[in-house]
Amino acid sequence: MTNRHIAYLACTAALAGCGLGAASPDTAPTTRLVRPGDSIQKAVDAAKPGDTVLLTAGTFRQSVRVTTSGLTLRGMGRSTVIAPADKPGSNACARAGNGICVEGVKGRPVEDTTVTSLTLSGFTKNGLWSSRTERLTVRGVTAEKNHVWGIAQERSTRGVFLDNIARNNGDAGLFLANTVNAEEGAIDTHGAVIARNRLEGNRIGITVRRLRNLTVATNDITTNCAGVFVVGDENSPRAGAMTVSDNLIRKNNKSCPKTARLPALQGSGIVLTGAESTLVTRNLVQDNAGKSPLSGGVVLFKSIVGAPSDRNQISGNTLLRNAPADLVNADTGKGNTFLGNSCRASKPAGLC
Repeated sequence: MTNRHIAYLACTAALAGCGLGAASPDTAPTTRLVRPGDSIQKAVDAAKPGDTVLLTAGTFRQSVRVTTSGLTLRGMGRSTVIAPADKPGSNACARAGNGICVEGVKGRPVEDTTVTSLTLSGFTKNGLWSSRTERLTVRGVTAEKNHVWGIAQERSTRGVFLDNIARNNGDAGLFLANTVNAEEGAIDTHGAVIARNRLEGNRIGITVRRLRNLTVATNDITTNCAGVFVVGDENSPRAGAMTVSDNLIRKNNKSCPKTARLPALQGSGIVLTGAESTLVTRNLVQDNAGKSPLSGGVVLFKSIVGAPSDRNQISGNTLLRNAPADLVNADTGKGNTFLGNSCRASKPAGLC
């Protein structure tokens, strides 16, 4: 990790948080308590920057849209469950099929907002969706059995995703992208951090698409169809300039059918496709095996539009019992290096 990434991760781990100024005496923060049967949306709409909306234990069958900066939406842990309403409501987040939406607008992002200590389960689209945010923190959230992404973000910078569990979601457990609905160059996230999360049983554990300058570190990624995807294309700037380090990536051997953008998936540890200048280091990648074109421990593969991966460094990783090989370079890109990895087999031979 770069010094910036290390400092930022240490900052976000502190109990007090970082980057929020003290409230003035006439705007002292308020905690708004919400119980099952109450409206979370009403409490959020009434809250001011610095306030906390605290959800008690129990099940809340509703969705909530957050547009206030500096707000904390906090549950009591996994026993606070947000699930789909029995009937669609007027809430825009619910209509989109999401559990929690944190959404800014162009030129005015939602800043310094936190979602923490709750469960998001069973939504037809995403457990948590965020767009146009700055320094959003998602911590201690369990996102499970959502039909698309567990926790997802676009058009955002400096996001922090710590200590979450994303399991059995239809696509990626954690998904970060420049933008979902347009073809654009990669966004500089200015040091976003994805760390200490557990991703299991999803189609892909973590997908990072068309982004630059972030860290994916110390995550436990298991029993997905694929562990980590770093995805780019021919647009400029290119995806990459990031670090994927110190992750445990094992037994990602679930079988998933092909889609319009990807072949069938099984047995992929870390895949770089159309990415540049990415450091993949000190990961333990083991027992990922399959017959997909993307199967293997660490795999370099040209993007769906044929864009190569260039100048990536794969170094200091431990790779065990991955198939068809621990290291796979199926790319035509230039300047990719494989240094000091502990492994037995590679395609082509000689990378270990």
